[in-house]
Order: sequence, then C-alpha cells, then structure tokens
Amino acid sequence: MQEIVAVISLGTVMRNALLVQKRAGVPLIAVVKDDAYGHGAERVADALSKIALMFAVATVREGAALRAAGVEKDILVLTPALCREEALVGAAHGLVLTLSSPASLRVAAEGAAGIPLRAHIAVNTGMNRYGFRPAAVKSACRAAKRAGIGVCGAYSHFYDPLCGEAREAQYAAFLRAAEAVKDCFPDALLHLSATGGVLAGRKYAFGAVRSGIALYGYLPQGGSGLCVRPAAALYASVSHRGRAFGQGVGYMRAEREYGALTTLRLGYGDGFFRAGGLGVGDLCMDACVREGDAPFGRRVRVLKDLAGYAAAHGTTPYEVLVRVLGRAEKRYV
Repeated sequence: MQEIVAVISLGTVMRNALLVQKRAGVPLIAVVKDDAYGHGAERVADALSKIALMFAVATVREGAALRAAGVEKDILVLTPALCREEALVGAAHGLVLTLSSPASLRVAAEGAAGIPLRAHIAVNTGMNRYGFRPAAVKSACRAAKRAGIGVCGAYSHFYDPLCGEAREAQYAAFLRAAEAVKDCFPDALLHLSATGGVLAGRKYAFGAVRSGIALYGYLPQGGSGLCVRPAAALYASVSHRGRAFGQGVGYMRAEREYGALTTLRLGYGDGFFRAGGLGVGDLCMDACVREGDAPFGRRVRVLKDLAGYAAAHGTTPYEVLVRVLGRAEKRYV
C-alpha cells in the first residue's frame, strides 16, 4: 500500500460529539467544513445524523455535496455567497446561507430568484472576520424581510475564548444584536460558541453550539476540561530497509553513525512538514528515513495524536488535520 492511510473511528467522533453536547447543555451544530477537517464530511455527517441538530460547512459546494449524499438536516454555509450563482445553488439545495454584509444580502436576494431562501445573520462582535456590526443588525433583518429571506438564526464567534474580558465584550455585543434579530424573527436560533466557547461555560451557549475541532479529538490552544479523543490515526508503509552507508540520512548530513534504517513511503508531498519530526533528517517529498528495522511492505502507525506534532512545528491540529488527512486514503472503523 503506497498511499498514506488514515484510519478513522466514527464511533470516537460520535462519542466526542455527545461529550460536547452534554457539556454545552444545548443542541449541537456539527461543523464538517473542509471535508470534516479531513475526516470525510459525508461519513461524519452520516454518523452524527441522530446527534447533531444541523451541520455547518464552509462553502455552498460543500453543502450541495452533503445534500447529494443524502443529508436531510439543515446545513449552514458559513461563508456568504459571493455571486448570484452560488446563492441560487444554495437556495435550490435548501441550504441555510450566511448574511454578513449588505453586499452579501443583496447577492442572496437576487440569486435566489424567487426560490424560498433561509439564512442566518452573522454578527461582528469583534473578530472582524464576517458580520454586521450590532448596531446594523436591525436594519439588516428588515432588509432581509423585505427581500423575502427567512432569517432563521444569528451567530457570532469568539476570537479569544480564554480571555474573560474579550469574551464578555463579545457576549454583550451579541446580546444586543440578538435582541434586534428576535424583534424581527422571534424563532431565530442563536449560537455564539464554537468549541472554545463551550469550554468557557453554559452562559455562552444560547440555543445551540457550533463545534468542530472537538468532534475530531482536539481542543483549541489552551483549552481543557473535555476528554475528547483523536478519531484518526495515520499509517504509512515500509518501502525500504537496510544498513546505513555513507554520510547522509534523508536530506541531511548524518551527525552520528547509524545502523539499521527504514524508509517509509511518506513525505512532505503528503502534507507533512519537511523539517522532520517523523524520522531522521528532513523528509523527502515522498519518503521518510527512520532509524531501526521493520519488514518490507508492513504498514506502521506514524501518528495518532497530532497535537504534539503540530506544536513542534508551531501550528495547531487544525492545520495538520486538513493538510494530511485530506491527502490520505480513508478507512473507517
């Protein structure tokens, strides 16, 4: 087997989802964007079909793919439609679009072309990524109502959920915006917390929570208090074995003498970082040299918990998951 293999436990994803839901005390919006952080959005959504209230994706294309796979629950598209065609595809597939600015509202209204369209209002409470400022939410809701858009929710996102001062400021801003939304759309679902907000406490839960990274076994940097487990383990095959010869080891001059060396069919072309951490010397594009011996052709586990590997490279499990799992052949257990 020459491909990197990701063995994914859907049972672990389900267990993690139930832990998040219990901690939050409200329904779960399962975030399956970017192919469920590399775990396979269709399979993850199917596994969580009886647990999640709804799903969240990054793009209209991702939402349409889930619909084509048979997902019937609501699917929230977190990125606003950027053109009329995207809005039309979203409306035709019954997706819930995001309204985050006057321009996105106009595109959604024009693109739906008479097809009933539902949307959530994104509120900029200080992250400055997407969203109407709280003071503009009431006029946005009125404009949506005039355009025939059914606003069925409103949300925002903490930029630093571990900072109490920042969190409270965003919470207060969202409360003001939520009141304006409820004045126009009394049944709108409110959600502020992603995984970091869930860890901060039930005060921030509102009607639902959006969790992504915790479903797959990781917490935001500095987060604690939720015993989630990694759902994916990565395997690579032994493609060479032998005794060391000469002065090199991978793309590096050997600093000492080596005995038995094993090569794995794994490299930075598979999304891993070139600067080591998995073997001796820097990775080749498609090969990783390791000290020790293993039978030719054997598949060996390379990584189970990606948190340490990510930290060693100055990044987060989020990045490693989408870099590596997205390229791997997935097997489900």
